[in-house]
Amino acid sequence: MKLLTLNAHSLQGEASALETFVQGLLEERPDLVALQEVNQTRTAPPIDAQGRAGYLSTPGHGIPLRRDNYAAGAARLLHAAGIPCSWTWLAVKRGYERYDEGLALLSLSAPLVQTRALLASARDDYADWRTRKILGARLEGRPDWFYSVHLGWWEDADPFAHQWSRLESGVAEQRAQGPVWLLGDFNAPAHIRGQGYDRIAASGWQDTYQLAETRDGGGTVQGPIDGWRDACASPEMMRMDYIWCSAAPRVRRSQVLFNGKNRPKVSDHFGVLAETEEL
Repeated sequence: MKLLTLNAHSLQGEASALETFVQGLLEERPDLVALQEVNQTRTAPPIDAQGRAGYLSTPGHGIPLRRDNYAAGAARLLHAAGIPCSWTWLAVKRGYERYDEGLALLSLSAPLVQTRALLASARDDYADWRTRKILGARLEGRPDWFYSVHLGWWEDADPFAHQWSRLESGVAEQRAQGPVWLLGDFNAPAHIRGQGYDRIAASGWQDTYQLAETRDGGGTVQGPIDGWRDACASPEMMRMDYIWCSAAPRVRRSQVLFNGKNRPKVSDHFGVLAETEEL
């Protein structure tokens, strides 16, 4: 099974980023893709029926899908290339005043049959950029739950530790019944001890990067990006995008994609691909 996560930072870079990203999907063929910062322009026209092909709704704020939705665009290009794509999108908050910013899950291997959304932040305020949610889905024929995750910072006003506790409580029932996968941008650099990364690991979650039989450097952020401008001022890489599992699967490889070396950059974050044995 191949899993891919990417903070897409979508609609804010080169117009060709979506096509470049989908070309990478066509070549790698991941079974499931988790995306964060999946945007649409708030003033764009509503999407038509054709643009909803493969879409399964998730309960949320009732924000309508719009024509330039990044996840819808990826699904459309995959369908055009002959690859069926089952997908869902959850609006989380207003981004940069002009976007509906959300989370998405795309399945290239089996239809999504169930979705759910969980609030990780203390408040559910669409106008507050600190609002955090996670988006989950289950695939046809599998007990696993897969979540796209985008959490806040360790020392935020609504700190990481509180958001992590809410996330853990929200997935506890699914975790007791079968494998749970958390994919995304955790805003928790792996090299900072005693904070987010260590908190997750201490909760019994398995970092697929550490389990991998073959892995690269693992860095997913380099240079100044939103939210990390001071920490990213140096050329040092930080690893803050992960694929965690509630169990300990065999992981054949963990690889960074879309980093300018292994496929062109498409975002201010790089993607992470994990190839695992099914549990």
